[in-house]
Amino acid sequence: MSPFVTVQEVDGLGIATVLVKKGRAGALAARIRERFGLDLPTGPRLVGADDVMFLATGPGMWLATCESGGNAFAFSLRDALGEFAAVVDQTDGLVVVRLSGAKVRDALCRLVAIDVDARAFAVGDVAVTPVGHIGATLWRLDDQPAGTARFGLAVHRSFAASFREHLAEALGSS
Repeated sequence: MSPFVTVQEVDGLGIATVLVKKGRAGALAARIRERFGLDLPTGPRLVGADDVMFLATGPGMWLATCESGGNAFAFSLRDALGEFAAVVDQTDGLVVVRLSGAKVRDALCRLVAIDVDARAFAVGDVAVTPVGHIGATLWRLDDQPAGTARFGLAVHRSFAASFREHLAEALGSS
């Protein structure tokens, strides 16, 4: 699309929404610490270890991902967390892309209504924001070795074609 922005659709990713059950936040956090060695973020941040990430998307709500986890990931989460949280498989319902490159911030500035400058949107930050008129979850990944910023972005699969149009338009102006 652009020589200055790389867009990679992530295949095989396991994705689930995790919503804490009333009064079970402490127990859920303890189980995730025990099972994954992670402290659940309470603000708009992400935590990850190995191939699993938890992105805080709202109070008591996280988007959990697992590289190459597919639909089995949500089932394993449900088994591990079911007494503390509702777990909903999103693997087939969301499209996730990774964006990077010299002009990635310029392109994102045309797409999202938040400041993606490194001082305002640091590595590990998460935002739920519209892309055009499409709801999306955006997160900042570790920079590439050359210092280029990397982002992850998830949209509902039913809006993927519209998202691609918005993205192509933003990249065309980069």
